[in-house]
Amino acid sequence: MATERKESSQIHTLHSSRILYKRRTRENQKTHTKKHMADLFCRDCNQLTEVVFDHSAGDTICSECGLVLEAHSIDETSEWRTFANESNDHDPARVGGPMNPLLSDGGLSTVISKPNGTSSGFLTSSLGKWQTRGSNSDRHLIEAFKAIAIMSDRLGLVTTIKDRASEIYKKVEDQKPLRGRNQEAIVAACLYIACRQENKPRTVKEICSVVNGATQKEIGRAREFILKHLELELGQSVEMGTIHAVDYMRRFCSNLGMTNQEVKAAQEIVQKSEELDIRRSPISIAAAVIYIVTQLSNEKKALKDISLATRVAEGTIKNSYKDLYPHISRLIPSWFAKEGDLKNLCKS
Repeated sequence: MATERKESSQIHTLHSSRILYKRRTRENQKTHTKKHMADLFCRDCNQLTEVVFDHSAGDTICSECGLVLEAHSIDETSEWRTFANESNDHDPARVGGPMNPLLSDGGLSTVISKPNGTSSGFLTSSLGKWQTRGSNSDRHLIEAFKAIAIMSDRLGLVTTIKDRASEIYKKVEDQKPLRGRNQEAIVAACLYIACRQENKPRTVKEICSVVNGATQKEIGRAREFILKHLELELGQSVEMGTIHAVDYMRRFCSNLGMTNQEVKAAQEIVQKSEELDIRRSPISIAAAVIYIVTQLSNEKKALKDISLATRVAEGTIKNSYKDLYPHISRLIPSWFAKEGDLKNLCKS
């Protein structure tokens, strides 16, 4: 009899605990941030039920009966907390950078930061000496990758191009031929080659505009140097991709603030011009086509503005325009301009 009472008391206590836990869970749902997940099986309800994830305790709780399905689970999402002093420029967030397979340690090495208010004294301290002794062997790669990332951001390039440029630099750096060479030019050349290989070409002038300490000539030499070493490593010629005038068109038109109709007409003209035997560089043809389209539109653009946006000399644009002019009636789409409008175009 006593045993039955004891069992009944235990069942009653367990039932009360579940009711209390369920009530607390509902209160927590109102006061704390929860992540809801649907269709998970609860062994008590014996059915698929909606569960609630309690981030503070790490518990996965059934919303119907309050049973803890999983306790102390690890949250694998990024922890974007920062423990930095607001008055300090440093931001030692507890989440590090992503793993980089191009580095020997995967980019997961630890660097001891300098204490607040210290500069040269840190290097003479014990921590500073040990850090200098165990300095990362990939520091040159890290600096180069940072430079590539900064240049990519300035040019508005996608991550795939940035990663490709880093891979190219890594391949060349492994052969150890970069000592004594202009690092800025090498990095810029890697980015130029990556843009070509990803079919998102940038001109040497555009690359040069975001580089400090390297001229167009130096970038050109660095490009030939890199291609030569890549060919020796691969044993075959490096695919660079063919440049077409249409590759530059949308970006140049955007810089000039042209309408969608004008951009569409310019792209159509460029595609038709590839059928002609015009021996001009793709960027020169693109600039000349933009000049033609803007002269036929209501909002005309000055030749100087087109030259600044495309980084093509005004004289080069004029010469390319002269080469395109004899074929103007064939190139201009009928929906964009009439024959009477074409007569108003100057021959030179």
